[in-house]
Formats: sequence, structure tokens, C-alpha cells
Amino acid sequence: MVKVSVVVPVYNVEDYLEECLDSIVNQTLDDIEIICVNDGSTDNSLEILNEYAKKDSRFTVISQENAGHAVATNRGMELAKGEYLFLMDSDDILKLNAFEDTVRVGDEKDVDFVLFQAINYYMDTNEYIEKENYSMNKLADVVGDSVFSWKDVKKFLFKIAVTPWSKMYRREFIENCGAKFPEGLIFDDNVFFWDVLFSAKRITFLRQHLFIRRWHSASSTKAGDMRFLDTFEIYKLIWQCFRKHGVFEEFKEELYNRRVRIAYFRLFRIKPELRDVFLTEFKKNIDELRQEDFFDDFCETIDERNKLILTLLEQMDDPKEIIIQVSKFDINDLKEKNKVLKDKNKKLKEKNKKLKEKNNQVLNSNSWKITKSLRSAKRKLK
Repeated sequence: MVKVSVVVPVYNVEDYLEECLDSIVNQTLDDIEIICVNDGSTDNSLEILNEYAKKDSRFTVISQENAGHAVATNRGMELAKGEYLFLMDSDDILKLNAFEDTVRVGDEKDVDFVLFQAINYYMDTNEYIEKENYSMNKLADVVGDSVFSWKDVKKFLFKIAVTPWSKMYRREFIENCGAKFPEGLIFDDNVFFWDVLFSAKRITFLRQHLFIRRWHSASSTKAGDMRFLDTFEIYKLIWQCFRKHGVFEEFKEELYNRRVRIAYFRLFRIKPELRDVFLTEFKKNIDELRQEDFFDDFCETIDERNKLILTLLEQMDDPKEIIIQVSKFDINDLKEKNKVLKDKNKKLKEKNKKLKEKNNQVLNSNSWKITKSLRSAKRKLK
């Protein structure tokens, strides 16, 4: 049995594919199989894959008609035979020690998966920038190098990166829990992540930036096209996953708020010419929730910003006007938070001033002056 099965779904990434594959074939751990699923690419991606396969027997290249990331990844997972499973994006890059270090920790800790850090590479500015959503430093500070499960880190549950490429999975664990990517949708890694997380009993964190996440305009999660409409179906599936694992009630406040917050965020980020279509689906999604028994609880639970968004969805049909009103709320909210911080700062300054005055009183007191020689003698003895 090979140590690591690497699954790489590939679709029209000829500009980045070679750098991605080089970061896999040159890993310091070479006991790997590389399963590349060409998802109907129309550029030179398949030719590049075949060239690598000619030179390296560890490659398996299969082609299918374009069916999406989830179908390609699921197919690759079905073919995997390794002890560990790594799911790679074909436009990103691995540090060359990634497999060796994560497998070593996985073996030492006997875990279901190893969680590790990633760093962002912004092509437009040629910058490498560390961000908390992929570094997860706050989580790392808490768990250290211990073995934990989701029950141990409830406070940080929604701060863990959902991306599959920031984990090294034990393949048998993935097979046993039955996690799959929902097909035909983008943002599919969200559903896979929650199913895996709630199934895992043993997780550990490796505090190393082993993955380089490439940001470019063609990325599906940045494109702002019609695929953003998948947001609504994905969040239905996320809620189903939480219910399946019996934890929906425990996390309902965050789930309720995220369903509105993320949908609004995508309304803001989708291409302006598609906002009317997205808004129609957004309203339809909320209307579906109105039919549920828990809708009153939903409305009472969500925060003030999300309550405003629901009100605006009822009252307005112009997405631009909705965005303006929410932006005004955000500006006022920031002003209020800034005012609170200023008040806190003022109080701290006043407290610091009083402490300085007390300190000066002690330093100028007769008792302090009298005992000066004793303190000096004590320091000399040390």
C-alpha cells in the first residue's frame, strides 16, 4: 500500500498546472500515487498531465466530460488506495515537506486527520500574506500539539478552514464516514468539511504553513458569476449535515446568522448585472424559511444586522438600495464601536494617571527614603 494518495481534479489550469504538479512530484516523501482527473479541460491541461504521466509511473490520469470539481474529486477518491488521502487544487502549490511532515505527525498521533496551515499568494501584487482564516493561530494556541475532536474546540468551530487541502486525511476514515462532495455545486467543500469534522474522533494540528493558496480572477469562489446561486443549496446541505450529526440546536445561532450573512455577502460580491437574479433567489430562500416551524425562533435569534437585511428583503426590490442601507448600518455600527473603544481608552488613561500618582507618592514617601539603604544592601547580597 502506498503511503499517500493525492487526488487532483483538473479543469483549464494550463497556466498553473506544472507548478502544482512539480510541488507534488518533488515531495520529500515519494511513496505516493497521483490521481489526476481531467474534468473536460478545453486548454492544454490534459496534454500537460499526459507528459508528466509518461515520465512518472506514480501518475494515473483519467478524463471525463466536464461535470465539476465535486464529481472529479469524488471519482479520484474512489480510485485512491493509499493509507492517507490528500485532496489538491490544481492551481495551488505545496511546500516540498508537506507530505513527510503531516504523515509523520499522523502516524505518531494516530489521528483521523492532520490539520495544518496555509498562506495566501496574491498573483496581482506578487505578495504572500498570512491570514487568520487559513493560519488558524487562535485555534493553534489552544490545542497545541494535542489530539482533540470538535467537542474540545466548540468555541473555534467556525474558525477552522473548511478547505480540504489544509488537511491530511487517513483514507480509511474518509471511506468509513462516507463523506462526499455534493455534486454540481461550488462551495462544495463546506459540506464535506462538516461531515468529516463531526465524524472525526482524533484530530491534531501541525503549526506549519505547508500550502500556498493562489488567488486569481478565474477562481470559482471569486468569479461572482451565476454559480454564486449555489450558496442557497449549499446552506441547506450544511444544515442537513448538522442535523444528521445531532448538533443543529447546539449551533443554531451561528447557523442562522451565517445563512443570512453569507447570502448577503455574495449578493454584494456577485457581478452587478446578476444582482437582480441573486436577490430573487435570496428572497425565495427566506420565503421557504418562513414556512418552517422554527422561523420565529430564527428571527429572534439572528443579530440586528441580519434582522435589517430581512426587513430590507421584504421592503425593497433594488439590490443596490439594499446594499446602500446595509452599508449605512455598518458605518454607524463601526462609529459606535469606535466610540466604545475611545471611552475605554479614556478610562484606561485615567486609571494609568492615578497609578502613576500613587507610584510617585510611594517614591516620595519618608518610608521609601528611609528604607533605601536596606534595599541597596539586599541587592548587593544577591
